[in-house]
Amino acid sequence: MNTDLVAGIGFVVLFVLMLLRVPVGMAMGLVGVTGYGYIVGMDPALKMVGQTTMRTVTDQNFAVIPMFMLMGAFVSISGVSRELFRAANAFMGHLRGGLGVATVLACGGFAAICGSSVATAATFSKVAYPEMRHYNYPKSFATGVIAAGGTLGIMIPPSTVLAVYAILTQQDIGKLFMAGVLPGLLAIAMYILTIALIVMARPGFLPAGERKPWSERLASLKDVWAPLALFIFVIGGLYGGLFTPSEAGGMGAAGAFILGVVRRRLNLAQIREALLEATRTSAAVFTVLIGALLFGYFLTITQTPQKVTELLTGLGLSRYALLAIIMGMYLVLGCLMDAMAMIILTVPIIYPLILQLGFDPIWFGVIIVMTVELGLIHPPVGMNVFVIKSVVQDVTFTQIFRGVLPFIGTDLIRLVILIAFPAIALWLPGRMG
Repeated sequence: MNTDLVAGIGFVVLFVLMLLRVPVGMAMGLVGVTGYGYIVGMDPALKMVGQTTMRTVTDQNFAVIPMFMLMGAFVSISGVSRELFRAANAFMGHLRGGLGVATVLACGGFAAICGSSVATAATFSKVAYPEMRHYNYPKSFATGVIAAGGTLGIMIPPSTVLAVYAILTQQDIGKLFMAGVLPGLLAIAMYILTIALIVMARPGFLPAGERKPWSERLASLKDVWAPLALFIFVIGGLYGGLFTPSEAGGMGAAGAFILGVVRRRLNLAQIREALLEATRTSAAVFTVLIGALLFGYFLTITQTPQKVTELLTGLGLSRYALLAIIMGMYLVLGCLMDAMAMIILTVPIIYPLILQLGFDPIWFGVIIVMTVELGLIHPPVGMNVFVIKSVVQDVTFTQIFRGVLPFIGTDLIRLVILIAFPAIALWLPGRMG
């Protein structure tokens, strides 16, 4: 059978398995091994399973994933999210839309040490939503700003998705983390600007909260120093070349543990819960990663990446037109699968084309992660939207999507800005040693 036909059947079977709710990693591994075995033979295919699994779980470069997962678990369970929101609310809550601004700032701070968009959205559905409803914020806006703020977890380092992209493309994880800093700060600024524009356009839509006295504002800052110090320690160590990414993850996890214990925010039961949560999440990521590597061997043997590159470059379109096609593909895939699965499934196919078109791979990593962000919130399916709906029972999917629409528009504008000005993403990595 022609290898092109085998590859085509493989993709069809993969999507059928995913529609049947087979876990993505299992589906990719099954298709990859079966397809590879059909072309080369089942004995080499089965040997490949053992070798790939062992090599992946014992590779020191992959240690960055469970370490940052553990750091995020310690931070999440020790209640940092409430402290960040309380401090932001003390300074901004008295303004019209101020609780929305406080939510964005707190989401950004939490994302900087958690790294998970879904965890950020779920956490602030419990922390920020009740406070906004207490001051009569509309349900659509309250849930929309939480959904949008949650996407910051995938961009602001440490980001698991950026780490996986770096591993798949053999790029420097530290440089990719630094490349996400300025785009992440730009996202926070543009979300706040969006809220300000909503307040200007509809003055009575968003209420003002209670003005806190300066004594309470300053008191709220005493709980913020710990997560801020941890972020500066980890990212500063990476930027200054003091740590490798894996070492930074280990130092971050140890730092989060020590801060939680010293501040009496972690007891034995919570430490056990954090370890179990980090183990479960890491196991899920590694399952998808191993499945993707097996599927990647199948793609390599059928020469699918090279053929896709030849097909698209043969269209005679400009490189930015081809980039627009790729971004459109990711927006569609965002309706079908989660961010990690999208990156792992598509990067081995798209990456050779990106190199041939002359785009910087570090910059493209930021662009692709930003586009994947949109998949977390845009209709008809958005992972963050479903997470918020599972936590907040008194709101409908329609209300959440209505509230998140202005932020989707903001994200599209931000994507255009970063495509037009790559230096925003590349300035910090370019200054690293």
